[in-house]
Formats: sequence, structure tokens, C-alpha cells
Amino acid sequence: MELTAREIAAHLNGEVEGNPDLKVSGFARIEQGTPGTLCFLANTKYEEWLYKTKASLVIVNKSFKLKQAVPYTIVWVDDAYRGIAAMLDLYAAANAVKKKGRERPSHVSWRAKVGKDCYIGAFAYISRGAKIGNNVKIFPHVYVGDGVTIGDNSILYSGAKIYAGCHVGKNCILHSSAIIGADGFGFAPDAEKNYKKIPQIGNVVLEDDVEVGANTCIDRATMNSTIIRQGVKLDNLIQLGHNVEIGRNTVIAACAAIAGSTKMGERCMVGGQAGAVGHLHIGNDVMLGAKTGVSNDLADGESRGGWPDMPVGLFRRVSVLLRKLPELFLQVSALEKELKKISENKN
Repeated sequence: MELTAREIAAHLNGEVEGNPDLKVSGFARIEQGTPGTLCFLANTKYEEWLYKTKASLVIVNKSFKLKQAVPYTIVWVDDAYRGIAAMLDLYAAANAVKKKGRERPSHVSWRAKVGKDCYIGAFAYISRGAKIGNNVKIFPHVYVGDGVTIGDNSILYSGAKIYAGCHVGKNCILHSSAIIGADGFGFAPDAEKNYKKIPQIGNVVLEDDVEVGANTCIDRATMNSTIIRQGVKLDNLIQLGHNVEIGRNTVIAACAAIAGSTKMGERCMVGGQAGAVGHLHIGNDVMLGAKTGVSNDLADGESRGGWPDMPVGLFRRVSVLLRKLPELFLQVSALEKELKKISENKN
């Protein structure tokens, strides 16, 4: 896809400084820019590359002040990060999967309903009672269980599995090997301490515009539904337990785990390897740092870090002190010896 600086500025409601007729045909990180590519600067950590990049065009925040002249064309925008996201979205739309039809061998039950303009890849399996919306892309080796519903324009990449009775909304993306609706981890010990499986008879509901990363597993509810609300974005290798609810527009990074029946609010941000025990209520706009372990309810707007979790400011101070523990130990030992000498001299 080839665009001029003028077209890019118009798309982003930005302003061109330099050659408005300059054409670019690719994207690159600013430190890897080459002639003909488009880059951006949103993080001032990379400011040095603004003066060294070989890119032809760079998207920059209007609030940024150049320290020296640059040889390339600039498009000034209100938010460079959103600007590059919009350009990547435009590129992705132009290069979107155009596949339609059904490849063989694949299996679509005669009792399933498939909408218009769908793609069903080789070795995909669509079970009885499944309802597939319009323009859905189902890549090879996908499994869609009995009675599953999938909304319009959703994409299921190779190896994704959706167990019986689950619901996937419109415009959802399930990456390879995502598992929707596996049994929740429910077992009850008997008198001999043998564990008896508790049947998991609920389902999973993904609302519209949800993205689920590769190898992420969302367990079905014991009863009722595990619910992932509209706009939630899940990274790879995440585990969400049975009857968990995740609020709208929450984002969760890789390797996080939320135990059963915990309810998380809207617009939360969860760092990698963070976790929460079961049956908690976590409010809206909560931020959990990487590896945070949550064991108590959290109110709206809290920022937490560490294990056990604590206010993020306290966690930072504790982290600094932890590095100083060996030095502090030696100082305390020396003081103890001095005090012992003073005590002995008095006696």
C-alpha cells in the first residue's frame, strides 16, 4: 500500500511539514527506519533516533519540540501512538483475509447454520446446532462444538477450540490454540480424600470486540456463564477460571491468571504474570503491576504491586529496601557488636 504524506495527514487530521507529495509504502520502528518507510515517535526514550533515523516520514506529537532540523517529512498529530495505530489499521484492512468458501476436507454438520461470505478452512469441524454469522473466518483445524454461536466478522485462527454451548460475539478474534469453554477446575474430596469431579454445566460468553491470545484458556462456568465483556483484550497464555467476569475494555497481559468466581471491573490493566485468588471483587480502573498477587477485594482506581499486593507506591519503596537488605544486615550486626562492647565495659 502506497500513501502520500498529504493522504496520511488527512487520515490522521494532522499537519505536514516537508514534502506533502512524498510517498511511503511500508512501516518500521524508528530505530530501523529506511527510505520509503513510515515511523513514529510517541515515547521520548527513543528521541535520539528522531535525529538518526533513515525513514522518509515520521509521525510526531504536536506537543514535541525539535532540537534540530531533520531531513525527512513530518506529520504532526495530537497523539502519535494513536496515529500509528490508525495507519496500521488502515494497512490491515487493505490486506485483510479475503478468503471465502469451504475447503475440503472439513466437516459442517447439516444441522449447523453458516452465514454469508464465510471461510471454513481444511480440517475444521463445525458441530450440530452451531450458528455461524456472516463473514466469519474459520481457519484450518478449528473445532466448533455443539450449539456454539459465533457473531458476524469474527476470526478463529488455526487450532482454536470452542466447546459446546459457548457464545462468541461479533468482531472477535481467537488466536491459535485458544480454548473457550474447557471445564472449570472443580473437584470435591470424599471421605477417603479422593477427588470427585464436579460437572461444569455452564458456558463461556465472549461479548463483541473481544480478542483472545494464543494458548489462552477460558473455563466454562460451573453454572451460568463465565463472561468476558465487550472490548476486552487478552494476551497469550492467560488462564481465566470458571464463573470469572471481566469488565468492558479491560486488558490483561501474558501469563496472568484469575481464579474462579472473581469479578473484575471495567477498564482495568493487568500486567504479565499477575494473579488473583478466587471469589474476589476487583473494581473499575484498577491497575495491577507485573507479578502482582491479589488476595483481597480492590476498590475502584487502585494501583497495586507485589505479593501480597500493596499500594504501588509502597511496593516501589519496599523493592528499593529489598536491594539494600544485605547492607542493612551488616550495619545492624556491627551496631549489635558495638552495643555488646558498651554493655560489657559498663559491667
